[in-house]
Amino acid sequence: MTIRTRVAPSPTGDPHLGTAYIALFNYCFAKQQGGEFVLRIEDTDQVRSTRESEQAIMDSLKWLGLNWDHGPDVGGEFGPYRQSERSDLYKKYAHQLVETGKAFYCFATSEELDEMRDAQVAEGLRPQYDGRGLKLSDDEIAANLAAGKPYVIRMKIPTQGTFVFEDYLRGDIEIPWENVDMQVLLKADGFPTYFLANVVDDHHMQISHIFRGEEWINSAPKLLKLYDDFGWTPPTLGHLPLLRNPDKSKLSKRKNPTSINYYKEMGFLPEALLNYLGRMGWSMPDEREKFSLEEMIEHFDMKRVSLGGPIFDIDKLNWLNGLWIRENLTDEQLMQRFFEWKYNPQLMTKVIGQAKTRINTLSDMVELAGHFVAGMPSYDPALLTAGKAEEEVIREALQLFIWELEALRAWDKTEIFAIAKQVATHHELKIKDFLEPIFVAITGKTSSTSVVDAMEILGSDMSRARLRVALGHIGVSKKQAKKLEKSYQAYLSAK
Repeated sequence: MTIRTRVAPSPTGDPHLGTAYIALFNYCFAKQQGGEFVLRIEDTDQVRSTRESEQAIMDSLKWLGLNWDHGPDVGGEFGPYRQSERSDLYKKYAHQLVETGKAFYCFATSEELDEMRDAQVAEGLRPQYDGRGLKLSDDEIAANLAAGKPYVIRMKIPTQGTFVFEDYLRGDIEIPWENVDMQVLLKADGFPTYFLANVVDDHHMQISHIFRGEEWINSAPKLLKLYDDFGWTPPTLGHLPLLRNPDKSKLSKRKNPTSINYYKEMGFLPEALLNYLGRMGWSMPDEREKFSLEEMIEHFDMKRVSLGGPIFDIDKLNWLNGLWIRENLTDEQLMQRFFEWKYNPQLMTKVIGQAKTRINTLSDMVELAGHFVAGMPSYDPALLTAGKAEEEVIREALQLFIWELEALRAWDKTEIFAIAKQVATHHELKIKDFLEPIFVAITGKTSSTSVVDAMEILGSDMSRARLRVALGHIGVSKKQAKKLEKSYQAYLSAK
């Protein structure tokens, strides 16, 4: 049997460190045994999925050195490798489950399901699907289908007993069936959910082992039951520990930069970042901290993974990155890395266009446009609230601006300015007054080249990271955070 693992990211946002972490461990497991590694794109969320996000994910994994044997760009015998291109296959298998009595039609509207959950909460019950679709007669089902009534297909789940499965890393895990919902397999729009698509694809792509994050443990009964419903042999399943912030909370962009692109733009070496991710819950037999991908593959043993939540510490990553620079790069190689990183014609062409009309000597470029090649700019935090707007207004407007930018599908200066204008208008601010703290957050100065142009050139990851640092300077207490959430909901309602 060929050992074959996969990573299956959703192209709905920035390329996440967690994706690279999961990909690295699956990659090493397969390669250590002479196996194959598959990249599959889970783009069944047609509202949020974008080709730009897909490309960013692939670019970031390639930058790290994690190359796949099968995938949407390289092809392979199990393609296509985008789930949106396999829709007919999922529909076929969803209806097959209905025909064999393993799944059923549900015609309940979203409003009816909301009422059901509200009633359950009011009674102090855990909200979950109540099985109403199972109570329909064959005649009622036939009539609804004939009338063209929208439906989803749900899988049947036992209501009593427990499900036990052997986790590759954790041994036997037991989960009561009463804690498992009757999962939707095929949505009303005809697209599959994660559970159906992944089971079908993993079977057809002959995936032998699946290693995923521990947040998916509770979904294992549904996933493995689907294999049984189809009569297929399931792959070996294992759950890796989640990456954690220093305060032990789940790694999140509100406390730590989570986009791979951020670390690339900050000037971390891909070898060092991959090395550090390899230290997340795993160690070399001789406990050395610095090792290459090739060395990790040579000595890799998934059973050595520690199940405690590994802490992602940027200070430790900084130290390790410094080791790689000093010990692995000659002066000529380091110079080349600088050129590839920022001092390349593609970026410099954009920067020169912004700076040319504002400089008298070449040395003026350092002060004027240094923020294009810097990491986090240094400035007096008081500058953020030194304008006409009240601190509380700036805090709220800046938070709303960040949240709106996080939802932005196309990183374009026109879209960025439109969002800034909307947020400013919502807070009864002149756009000039709102852009003052944005200028400081992005450039570290009160004036420079166009801040909106700068944000477009810097990119989404670095721009949002700088804005989050600025918001941290202003400060957001727990009480203020709750208020900001409510304000944002009001803002969305008013749009």
